[in-house]
Amino acid sequence: MKFNVGIDIGGTFTDLICVSSEGKTIVHKTLSTPHDSSEGFINGIREISEMVGESFENFVSSIDTIVHGTTVATNSLLTLKGAKTALITTKGFRDALEMRRGIREEQYNNRYKNVTPLAPRYLRFTVDERIDSEGEVVKKFNEKELLPIIQKIKDEKVESVAICFMNSYKNSSHEKRAVNFLRKKLPGIFVTASFEVLPSIRFYERVSTTTVSAFVGPIVVKYLDNLTQKLETINFKGTLLIMQSNGGVVVPEQVKKNPAVTVLSGPAAAPTAGAFYSKMFGYKNCITVDMGGTSFDAAIVIDNQCVTSTEGKINRYRIALPSLDIITIGAGGGSIGWINNGGLLQMGPQSAGALPGPVCYDSGGAIPACTDADLILGYLNPDFFAGGKLKLNKAKAEKAINDELALKLGLSVLETAAGMFRIINNNMAQGVREISVERGYDPREFLFIVAGGAGSIHSSEICKELEIPMFLVPNVSSIFCAAGMLLGDLKHDFIRSYFTSFNNLDREKFLLFFNEMKEDGIKALVDEEGVLREQISFYPILDIRYIGQYHEVPLEASWDDVMNYNLSTIFELFHNEHNRQYGYSLKEEGTEMELINLRLRVVGKTEKPNFLSANIKSIPAELAIKEHRQVFVPELNSMKKVAVYDGDKPIFGSIIKGPCVIEKITTSVFVSEIYDCVVDDFGSFIVYEKAKFPEGFLLGKKIDEAYAY
Repeated sequence: MKFNVGIDIGGTFTDLICVSSEGKTIVHKTLSTPHDSSEGFINGIREISEMVGESFENFVSSIDTIVHGTTVATNSLLTLKGAKTALITTKGFRDALEMRRGIREEQYNNRYKNVTPLAPRYLRFTVDERIDSEGEVVKKFNEKELLPIIQKIKDEKVESVAICFMNSYKNSSHEKRAVNFLRKKLPGIFVTASFEVLPSIRFYERVSTTTVSAFVGPIVVKYLDNLTQKLETINFKGTLLIMQSNGGVVVPEQVKKNPAVTVLSGPAAAPTAGAFYSKMFGYKNCITVDMGGTSFDAAIVIDNQCVTSTEGKINRYRIALPSLDIITIGAGGGSIGWINNGGLLQMGPQSAGALPGPVCYDSGGAIPACTDADLILGYLNPDFFAGGKLKLNKAKAEKAINDELALKLGLSVLETAAGMFRIINNNMAQGVREISVERGYDPREFLFIVAGGAGSIHSSEICKELEIPMFLVPNVSSIFCAAGMLLGDLKHDFIRSYFTSFNNLDREKFLLFFNEMKEDGIKALVDEEGVLREQISFYPILDIRYIGQYHEVPLEASWDDVMNYNLSTIFELFHNEHNRQYGYSLKEEGTEMELINLRLRVVGKTEKPNFLSANIKSIPAELAIKEHRQVFVPELNSMKKVAVYDGDKPIFGSIIKGPCVIEKITTSVFVSEIYDCVVDDFGSFIVYEKAKFPEGFLLGKKIDEAYAY
């Protein structure tokens, strides 16, 4: 028997899913090990082997593929604990990294401080070279100029070097010579150049992204080398794949070339899983939310395709690589409650993390967190958290909320906990608005998919705030990102900048660029990753705008339209997309359009494991009732004794009346007063407003039929 394993390392928990070749699925959560994430990685595999019933050695030898999402790059940027980084650029552009695009993020805040550059000014160096906007050499590059810079880099014990020359996206010859020279002279130091990271127009975006890749590079490379070594030590002979920010997977060697592709590695898997589930239920569009221990992530899927963006920022640092459009806020189970200077209760973004964790973990935490409130409100069972492996201390949680918050607010412990619950729900609802309403989408028209260990406790109230009538809690909700990793395809993104009006577009050049990117993609997938050519697909994207505009619209087109040069079809798509995003188009005015970039996503299909089993005999929901306990019901603003169901029992096809709690080993689902719940044939929970749907309507129906009702 063979196994595929997905592993997602978060700030608090490490999530694992193991799927056997026979379709048996095991999900598991273990505490993360922030001091060395690879320890939690190996610990999780060891614990999964015990659950499978195999010896550790036999289990490891039976693993075909491990797909891993890592937050190493993300955490390096968030905590600014990356490598000591130097930047080498063209003479006259030393401060471009700090000047950015000359636009203040908070336009009317004169005291707003600039973000600290990842390469400080004393480690930013220039060389007297120049290539013009057409790619012609104006000033030749001489490697001898690098010699004093190399000495300074050695003296300052620099760990990483970023190279970004002006207009190198048009002609990378100078950068190539510089990077080769530095790698020979600086062995052991990470060196990268913009032609390897982001060969596109716009200097600030290019220099920022390259510097980010250099800043996180040594940390990511060290982590992957350490992880690979540990896997070799336990005799792992299968394939290790790493999740990228664009929702695809790639081999570790590709990540080492451009570590910035992993800055959203973990959260990127949730939309991938969301696309799978929404398609399974016959729905094309969905919003996925993932509430973990530290953060809350929201993303959107359109036409079963994860929405991507090149406008990414992490901790205010610009990253222009294609990544899934994900909104991340500090709202997780570990988000702490505090009182601001105005005397108002706040939740997050600070987090208690895995250690010490919320007060109820009894691991030294002293500041009350969201999980402490959930425990007091009855949503969590203190004796069944993580299946009973972690006993929660309710008395300590009550005392902490009372001493730190309730006494200062003049409220009872229950009122304070309810306030914490409402505030963090409102924060998460605002995050969903940002990914949907602010992008021109109505969240009420989307399938709302809830993930994360804590997400299904709070989803009823989030949906009520957003007027969403229904949400889905998948059977693998608590480890949704880990599951999404097993569903990811191999993906590579390529870009060619081609700045021209469509009136002056050169057809041969246009097609040449796309064919070059196609061949680069085939080489990466076939030669380096062993994908069969018939498993490869091509997805062109054109960055287009009306002449005179500042921002362009990334437009997805078909490969056939590009190869057949069907510009009229592409123009029509652009007008429609511009109208959807901005509420108008200039089609009737005949306004001229211009092209900025050509992009190509090359996808190699991977074999997907089957972790949906519907062969288990079902039992009536009444037989799954574990107990009745007091739970806070928001609509009543008070505690009420409700039924608690064992969600791990096969209650497929059942209707469960709200209010109630459905407990699983890895998560709990709170069904509020105005909702009922249907359990589908795969063990997923479909929660819907009872006033908007007839009883039992969802049984045997697809989700899209329910929305059309």
